[in-house]
Amino acid sequence: MKPYTILYEDDVLIAVDKPSGILVIPAPGLEADTLTAALNKDLDGRGITVNAYPCHRLDRETSGVILYAKGKKAQKAMMEEFQKRAVKKTYVAIVQGSVKNDRGSVRQEIYNKNKKRLEPALTHYKVSCRKNGFTILEIEPVTGRTNQIRIHMKAIGHPVLGEDVYAFRKDFAIKAKRLMLHAHRVRFLHPVTGAPLTIESPVPAEFGSSLQENFS
Repeated sequence: MKPYTILYEDDVLIAVDKPSGILVIPAPGLEADTLTAALNKDLDGRGITVNAYPCHRLDRETSGVILYAKGKKAQKAMMEEFQKRAVKKTYVAIVQGSVKNDRGSVRQEIYNKNKKRLEPALTHYKVSCRKNGFTILEIEPVTGRTNQIRIHMKAIGHPVLGEDVYAFRKDFAIKAKRLMLHAHRVRFLHPVTGAPLTIESPVPAEFGSSLQENFS
């Protein structure tokens, strides 16, 4: 059984619904069973000789839409769109506590380990609803720094539920079995046809079930 669902596919692009808990590409010292490897195995099995290359990244713990390009040329074209910030990404997150303002922005630099420097980062958020002890947000990262949403939510005092890198999960009043961060939607212009595309991944069922367990 494939560890993912294909949300969109044509001769140039393929969009995958990534589950939480799987790496996109191999990391040093970690397993080689990645989403990219599984996808390319599937393409090989269908007689598609071109390789799929990720156009951006999602953390292991984050679920949702991730875009792949079929071939290096298509990947280069899509990554240029990301660099121009022409790809609009919307995430759904459940964060600790009650976020005060209905809308807000976080502008805080994030350290790039590879380049060994601080880089500017900007995240917009909007409150979808507030519950007892947590808030559901729609989040749009303007920049694409590593772990940007997780770092910025912690910075404003509302870490994502299930967070165990930038906050202590054991300290949360509400327990979650996974990181409650989901890449819900991407919007962009197709790199070949120029047609507008919107690709969505449904919010996972465990977003509800994990919370229900805290109030049963």
